[in-house]
Amino acid sequence: MLFPNTTLDKFIGHPNRPKDITFCTKCVVSNQRPRITFNKDGVCSACGFANEKHHVINWKDREEQLVALLDKYRSKNGEYDCVVPGSGGKDSSYTAHQLKYKYGMHPLTVTWAPFLYTDIGWQNYINFKDAGFENLLCFPNGMMHRKLARLAFELLGDAWEPFAYGQKSYAFQIAVKFNIPLIFYGESGEIEYGGSSKNKTKPYEDVEDWKDLYYKGSGLDDLLAHGLKAGLLTEKEIKQTSFEFYKPPSVESIRKLGIQMHWFSYYKKWVPQENYYYATEHTGFKANPGRSEGTYSKYASLDDKTDGFHFYLAYIKFGIARATSDAAHEIRDGHLTREEGVALVHRYDGEFPQKYFKEFLEYLNMTEKEFWEVIDFYRSLSPHVWRRKDGQWELVKKVS
Repeated sequence: MLFPNTTLDKFIGHPNRPKDITFCTKCVVSNQRPRITFNKDGVCSACGFANEKHHVINWKDREEQLVALLDKYRSKNGEYDCVVPGSGGKDSSYTAHQLKYKYGMHPLTVTWAPFLYTDIGWQNYINFKDAGFENLLCFPNGMMHRKLARLAFELLGDAWEPFAYGQKSYAFQIAVKFNIPLIFYGESGEIEYGGSSKNKTKPYEDVEDWKDLYYKGSGLDDLLAHGLKAGLLTEKEIKQTSFEFYKPPSVESIRKLGIQMHWFSYYKKWVPQENYYYATEHTGFKANPGRSEGTYSKYASLDDKTDGFHFYLAYIKFGIARATSDAAHEIRDGHLTREEGVALVHRYDGEFPQKYFKEFLEYLNMTEKEFWEVIDFYRSLSPHVWRRKDGQWELVKKVS
């Protein structure tokens, strides 16, 4: 490992998780999910919001707010009036298509490329742009991106982090360069999946929130500093490489241009399964022919060969993974009972993503032995989640 003695709590993220593991009484998520909260009845914040979404929020009023917002920004001459980041997946396809073909906007779509495209991911991207969208596809410096992923895997327990940096920042950078003041993302993950409720009552978020809410308390500068310390990066490499798209534009430039990023899910009731049907019909989206590793579903997070390891590391650190996330949301939307969700979690959660394991190791320039050293290191940091029994790791507590 690169960081046997220097991996710090603030980089690992979420060191103050509850040591007594409890599960939501409505869905299958546990209190180990970062930033999630539970009420006195044991119901998680995501389920609390789902109740509001399905029974309290006036969606007609929210759509009227959306129309008023779009009327303010809609261009009269066909120039781009909003930026929509997306991969060609079901959710971004739904968002972009609605904005353009239902509400008459002129979106410029932008894509921060995955680490390693899957065949179905690439085809969905092509189908999406061929459904009537201008698109900017950005591949960052491949050599540096791989090194950042390796750093993030060891320092943060998730190689996915450099993708997260660009996924959040690239749209803002393009908005500044093209002077487009409105950005639309799909759903607010913090609200929909259980996290900070800081932005619950407003349709947009501030750049200042990103580090704590999305980057595990760290950011690109932290990775670069530790890469230098470990000898994986050199001063010359850092000086010769542009990291512009990994970082948001300055707060001053965003405020000067009046740029805001809005969640489409604030204005339109967000149901991933319905987004899937919509994208299939309107943008040619295709699901996997079979289920994705680690879960029972086949239409979410399809475009990157490394996605399975993002979810697997969540399992290692928090004891909950891809099937938990899928089942929890479908319980909240009324597509599964809790009993069905528990059975699916027991069957699929934590399944090792074997299909692309060799390519993942090659991408990170890592041996299988080094991989399992990292896995065991992160397991060892959570003795309330994992224990050794008869020489094998097992979860201390499972959803039931």
